[in-house]
Amino acid sequence: MSPVLAGVLQVLALVVALGLAYRPLGDCMAHVYSSPKHLRVEKWMYKAVGADPNTEMRWPAYLRGVLAFSAASVLFLYLLQRLQGFLPGSLGFSSIDPDQAFNTAASFVANTNWQSYYGEQAMGHVVQTGGLAVQNFVSAAVGIAVAVALVRGFARSRTGELGNFWSDLVRGTVRILIPISVIGALVLVACGVIQNFSGIHPVGQFMGGSQEWNGGAVASQEVIKELGTNGGGYFNANSSHPFENPNGLSNLFEIFLILVIPFALTRTFGRMVGNLRQGYAILGTMGFIWLGFTALMMWTEFSHHGPAFDIAGGAMEGKETRFGIGGSSIFAVATTLTSTGAVNSFHSSFTGFGGGITMLGMQLGEIAPGGTGSGLYGMLIMAVIAVFIAGLMVGRTPEYLGKKIGTREIKLAACYILITPALVLCFTGAAMALPTPADSMTNTGAHGFSEILYAYTSGANNNGSAFAGLNADTQWFNTTIGLAMLLGRFLPMVFVLALAGSLAAQKPVPATAGTLGTHKPLFSGMLVGTILIITGLTYFPALALGPLAEGLAS
Repeated sequence: MSPVLAGVLQVLALVVALGLAYRPLGDCMAHVYSSPKHLRVEKWMYKAVGADPNTEMRWPAYLRGVLAFSAASVLFLYLLQRLQGFLPGSLGFSSIDPDQAFNTAASFVANTNWQSYYGEQAMGHVVQTGGLAVQNFVSAAVGIAVAVALVRGFARSRTGELGNFWSDLVRGTVRILIPISVIGALVLVACGVIQNFSGIHPVGQFMGGSQEWNGGAVASQEVIKELGTNGGGYFNANSSHPFENPNGLSNLFEIFLILVIPFALTRTFGRMVGNLRQGYAILGTMGFIWLGFTALMMWTEFSHHGPAFDIAGGAMEGKETRFGIGGSSIFAVATTLTSTGAVNSFHSSFTGFGGGITMLGMQLGEIAPGGTGSGLYGMLIMAVIAVFIAGLMVGRTPEYLGKKIGTREIKLAACYILITPALVLCFTGAAMALPTPADSMTNTGAHGFSEILYAYTSGANNNGSAFAGLNADTQWFNTTIGLAMLLGRFLPMVFVLALAGSLAAQKPVPATAGTLGTHKPLFSGMLVGTILIITGLTYFPALALGPLAEGLAS
C-alpha cells in the first residue's frame, strides 16, 4: 500500500468514527447540561465548595466563578511545583524554579499545556498526576461550560441568566470527561501505552552513555490530554514517544479523541437551541476547513523535491517511521486546528509551507473544530461577524438564531477577534526587537522568525505546541508566554459571556422573508470566507516574513 493511500484511508476511518460518535455524544452532552437532576457525588462536590447548583447566574456572576476557580487553580498548581522537592513520589526531582512554575501553572490552567521543561526529567508522580492531569480535566470542563453559557444566551429570551458555572463545571467533569477517559485509557493500555508508578531505572548503554527511563500513569494522562484538547505530554517527546503513542492504531485513536468532543458539541448546540440544522451548518463549516487543511498538509509533505525526498517517499525529517507522513500530517492538522498542542512529529522539521499550515490553523482561532468548548464559542462569534457582514450587504439589521446583532453585540464580537492577534503580534514584535530573546533561536532568517511567531501564536491561542528549536526556558519567554496564555484564555471569555448575557436578555425576533437562512450551505460558505479573510488580513504580513518566505525559498 502506498503511503498516500494509507493516509487517505486514515482520514476516511476518522470521518466514519467521528460520524458514529457525533449523534450519541452530542445528544448526551445536551442532556447533561439541561437535566435538572444532580448525582449524589455531584452534590458532595457542591457542598464542599459551598455552591448552590440550582442558583441561576447572570454573566458577571458566571464570569466571577470562572475567574475565581481558575485563579485558585493557578495558585494551587504553582505551589505544588514549588514544593515538589518535599513531596513523596517526587522521584528525587527538586522543586521547580519560580518563573517556570508560573509558566506551567498558567499553561495547564489555561488549557494550553505549553511545556518549557523535560517532563520525565522535571516532574514527579504527584505533580504529574495530582496537578497536571487534574487540570487537564477541569480546564477542559471550564471551556465547555463557557460554550454552553453562550448557547444558552442564544436559546433563552428576556432573561440575563446563563445557568450555574459550578454545576456546569462539575457535570462536564463527572458525566462527560471522566467516563470517556476511563474507557479511552483502557483502549490505550491495550494498544501498549504504559500505566504504572514505577521509579527511575536504567535501560542500558547507548552511544557510549547510559539511558534512564521512568514510568508513570501515562495512559490515564494521555487520554485526557487528547480528549480535553490539552496537549501536555508526560514525556518531552510528547505523542512521538512510544510510551505515549506506540503504534499506528494508538495514533489514530488519539486523533479521534482530539476531534470527537469539539465536533459533537455542534450537535449539542443544535439540540439546545431547538434547531439541529443550525448545528449541522456549524459542523459543515468546521469539517470543510479541517478536511481542506488536512489535504493541503498531506500534499505539501508528500511532494517530492529531490532524490532524498524520493527515497523517503516525502518529507520524513522529524517524523516517526511508525506513523509516516500520513499519520503525522493528520495529527499535526488536528492538533493545531484544535487547542490541543500535542505533537507526534516536530513541526519545525515540516516543509516551509507545512509549518505555515500548522501556524495558520492556530491563527484561525482554532475553531475547526477547535478546543473543547472554545472551538464552538469561537465559531459562533465568527458566525455573528458573518451575519453582521451579510446585513451590511443587504441593508438589513442582522439577526442570528432569532436575536438581533446590534451595536453592543458586534462590539463584543469585534473585541473577541482582536484580542488574540494583538497578543501574538505585540509579543512577537517585542521579542524580535529586544536583543536577549533572539539568543534563544536555534535558526536565523525566516525559520528563526517562525520559531518566535509560532511560540506566541501557540501561547495566545492556548494551543501549546512548539516549533522546536527555540529555547523557551528563559525568564523572558516563561513570563511573556505565561501572560499570553492567561490573557489569551480569559479575556476572550469575558467578551463571550458578556455577549451571552446580552443575547439572553433580548426577546426573540420572528423570522421573515428577509431573514438570512443561517442553516443553509450558502451561509456556511460565507462563514468560511469570513474566517479566512479576517485571518489573512490580520496575519499575512507576519506569515510572509516567516513560513511563506521559507517555503518560496526552498
